[in-house]
Amino acid sequence: MSNKDVKILHIDSNHSLLWDQLEQAGFHNEADFTSSKSEIETKIQNYHGIVIRSRFKIDREFIDKATNLKFIARVGAGLESIDCDYAKSKKIHLIAAPEGNRNAVGEHAIGMLLSLMNKLNRADKLVREGKWIREGNRGYELEGKTVGLIGYGNMGKSFAKKLRGFDVDVLCYDILPDVGDENAKQVSLQELQQKADVLSLHIPWTPETDKMINTNFINALAKPFWFINTSRGKNVVTDDLVTALQSGKIIGAGLDVLEYEKLSFENLFLSSPAEEGSEKPIAFEYLLKSENVLLTPHIAGWTYESHQKLAQVIVDKIKKLFAQQLF
Repeated sequence: MSNKDVKILHIDSNHSLLWDQLEQAGFHNEADFTSSKSEIETKIQNYHGIVIRSRFKIDREFIDKATNLKFIARVGAGLESIDCDYAKSKKIHLIAAPEGNRNAVGEHAIGMLLSLMNKLNRADKLVREGKWIREGNRGYELEGKTVGLIGYGNMGKSFAKKLRGFDVDVLCYDILPDVGDENAKQVSLQELQQKADVLSLHIPWTPETDKMINTNFINALAKPFWFINTSRGKNVVTDDLVTALQSGKIIGAGLDVLEYEKLSFENLFLSSPAEEGSEKPIAFEYLLKSENVLLTPHIAGWTYESHQKLAQVIVDKIKKLFAQQLF
């Protein structure tokens, strides 16, 4: 199959270079950013490729109707919005771009950690309220601490590399063997829980990691700790996280992702007037009001630079896929 015979449907908007470079390589691009999933299903058999972020789930029903599909490219790191096993059984290639936003995520995690430890968000708020409080905003230094990373792929490695500028011990735990490097020592989960002063998540959302950070996991850590999550909100049981914040077991939490996000990551579950008519969960209310919690709206990998890098990675992988003539 030559490039000029390949029709690609873009379901989400992305950096313009993605469209332009695919076009220059001879691929035929079409866009549909507004139709519903069911409407796209009526025509998806006409396309050989899909480029998507997270507008809707690519499930079995969708895949069954995509009878000519050769690849699904997600402009992002995770593939949890796709039924990957079923897609692979249909010989559909899956493309993601964790290389594109790993630097952004690593920098964001550093920023969150330093802000929490030095109480920057709290101090800034108080000064703006006319309250000049020095002792109450005394912070902690990262030097001499042990940082534990759960997951040591693209994102974990990026964060660990940036920690080299600090005098810290970095430990990592991963389900894959032999992933440690000069920036992080791979250890057992038990050793990490015994030594960590900081815990940072860098894992996908899978059945194995769903609700992984719960009361039992938290209590297994030997020391009170700072917690950073730039992975997925559903990796954490928010009620248990709040209980640990209230008890002091978690000293502070930097959360770029929340359990309450919709699958598209574009909204919280409280996104319409009808939904807002119901009460917010008590745990969510606590996070919103807590001075030792830092919240951002799933933007760790959402920089101007990563917007371009993600698109470039996807283009390069699509071109490589067809250059290898695997179809």
